[in-house]
Amino acid sequence: MTRSEESAESAVSAEPGTSLATTYGRIVVALLCAVGFLDFMDSVIVNVALPSMQSHLGFSEQSLQWVASGYLLTYGGFMLLGGRLADLTGRRRVLIVGTAVFALASLVGGLATTGAVLVAARLVQGAGAALMMPAALSTLTTTFKEGADRNRALGVWGAMIGLASTAGVLFGGMLTEWFTWRSVLLVNPIICVFLLAALFRVLPDDRRQASGGGGFDAVGAVLATCGVVLLVYGIVEAPDSGWKSISTILRLGGGLVLLIAFVVNERMRRNPLMPLSIFRVRGLAAADVTQLIAIAGFMSMFFFLTLYMQNVLGYSALKTGLVYLPVTVGVGIGAGLSTKLIPKTGTRPLIVGGCFLASIGVFLLSRLPVHASFVSDILPGMMVMSLGLGTVMVTVTNAANAGVPADKAGLAASLLNSSQQLGGALGLAVLTTVATSHTTHLLAGGVSQPEALTSGFTRALFASSIAIFVAALIGLGTYNTRSNDAPM
Repeated sequence: MTRSEESAESAVSAEPGTSLATTYGRIVVALLCAVGFLDFMDSVIVNVALPSMQSHLGFSEQSLQWVASGYLLTYGGFMLLGGRLADLTGRRRVLIVGTAVFALASLVGGLATTGAVLVAARLVQGAGAALMMPAALSTLTTTFKEGADRNRALGVWGAMIGLASTAGVLFGGMLTEWFTWRSVLLVNPIICVFLLAALFRVLPDDRRQASGGGGFDAVGAVLATCGVVLLVYGIVEAPDSGWKSISTILRLGGGLVLLIAFVVNERMRRNPLMPLSIFRVRGLAAADVTQLIAIAGFMSMFFFLTLYMQNVLGYSALKTGLVYLPVTVGVGIGAGLSTKLIPKTGTRPLIVGGCFLASIGVFLLSRLPVHASFVSDILPGMMVMSLGLGTVMVTVTNAANAGVPADKAGLAASLLNSSQQLGGALGLAVLTTVATSHTTHLLAGGVSQPEALTSGFTRALFASSIAIFVAALIGLGTYNTRSNDAPM
């Protein structure tokens, strides 16, 4: 080991002590946030490219959704396993393996000649992201000192995740318009090559600090992964199968039964995959549920607003992407302000206020007319929403990681990120049903297609605003941390 490698390893010893004021600290934040940005962006980047994918690969309307949903399915389903593997076997190792899997799956998807190959690649890509995301976030929380340094690092992380939602639409539109739909996937392997080189060089080998040695809970891993996958699959398929259909009831019921069996198994295990003691961390469960409900509203809002601009206003993929540029500014402002305010106000007022502000912005968007002006009709609601989004992503991330022991940091990260993916899948499934059923009813009554589509989209946007408002109420139960030393 070289002298530089030794100093890097000592910088992230078992007790977090790296300072954000150092060059090394800033490099670590930039690298890990780049990982999180890439993973979360890929959950939305294909949305603008879906029509092009459909025409080139012959997708049916029903099968096309799996290009987006397949990623969410394995991303959320394998997240708990990925987070705990990071704790048990070493975070750098899991992060590197996940990045390699993500890159290879993206390459296969970008070169796919059939729809089946593309969907399969997206499923594998989501599994790779499920290894990357919790390993990256837990590395961030265990690297920096409690208090101001960790708050700022998590603030940057939260801002990057918020920006990824809008940047995904922007980059997706630009790449699809200037190149082809394949470029939204083929760009990933190029980025991953640089990430892998940096991960090997910057992050120390932390296998000696891993909490393994007591045996791996294989039964728990199978139950948790299968339970979450089946639950997400049931949610994703429900709009097509019908929420009251036997298939939907069996999928959702089966997923819940497996998750209940998982909890029972964890209570009986000496070395469980998910030590239930983690929920003794004050406010952690409330922060995760807040994230789940808020993301259900935010992801649905981006989805339906994008469809509205393309299918009703006739925006091109590039124009749709460019429309989201102001949102990235608003997210950055909200994230920056909230990072500075956390030491003064704590996270709880900012979580509640951010969700409330965002719900107002989405409510304004739910009043969009058939013939809308971007400046007067769309921009005001988008900017109000973006300020709230930036605030929520930063503060919930801080609250969900406060007071978590270092040996469970990967687990806490996976719980938070699982909440994101489950929330996104749930929001899209439920609100797609709301929008589609309302639009179909209006079309059957003789309403013109633009009016029917607009009415369906705005009804879903109104429901999104309600979901974010409910998240504000749940946020009242989070721990009001001013640092990361929440009591157990």
